Amino acid sequence: MIRILLADDHPIFRYGLRAVLDSDPETELVGEAGSGEEAIELTLRLRPDVVLMDITMPGLNGVEATRRILAELPGTNILIVTMYDDSASVFAALRAGARGYLIKGADREEMLRAVRAAAAGQAILSPAAAHHLTTQIATPRPGRQLFPELTAREHDILHLMAAGYTNPAIAERAGLSAKTVRNYISTILTKLNATSRAEAIARARAAGLDDPRP
Repeated sequence: MIRILLADDHPIFRYGLRAVLDSDPETELVGEAGSGEEAIELTLRLRPDVVLMDITMPGLNGVEATRRILAELPGTNILIVTMYDDSASVFAALRAGARGYLIKGADREEMLRAVRAAAAGQAILSPAAAHHLTTQIATPRPGRQLFPELTAREHDILHLMAAGYTNPAIAERAGLSAKTVRNYISTILTKLNATSRAEAIARARAAGLDDPRP
């Protein structure tokens, strides 16, 4: 029996995945977490065989939660299950020590195969995540920039957002007007397909873009 902890802040997704796991005689859902902090607490207490971890959650993001769990329990098998298939998120998760990376929308059999592979200590990547990895290996670029869809200025603004700067502080540091900063942030959200500033910041921090010096 593979004991599984599910960490995701969307109740509907947890409900669907719970049904998948309950339908398989080889898996047992032992706990559910709705935040990164709760995922850490439950993992340390329940010691599951596999943790299914979302990236964007309230408070602590899934990548940082993965990093902290593995610092305490190095043998934990963590499988990222997320809607993001950008290269920055994939590499951030793998650098944190995740066993694999799966995109939400995977069918029942793909999900169960991934769970079994993770429980066996195998690396598992969705086709999209594998593509990002192989492309990066095949075409190395010195000084690879996270979120390449952003301009250099937009990248700097996102960097400051992730570091916790408010709009007025960003404007002062970047030498821009408050209106210009708002326009930049709006463009950043559009390019990243982020629904809110908080979501953009969570993705940037998950990718390690939270050093206050862009």
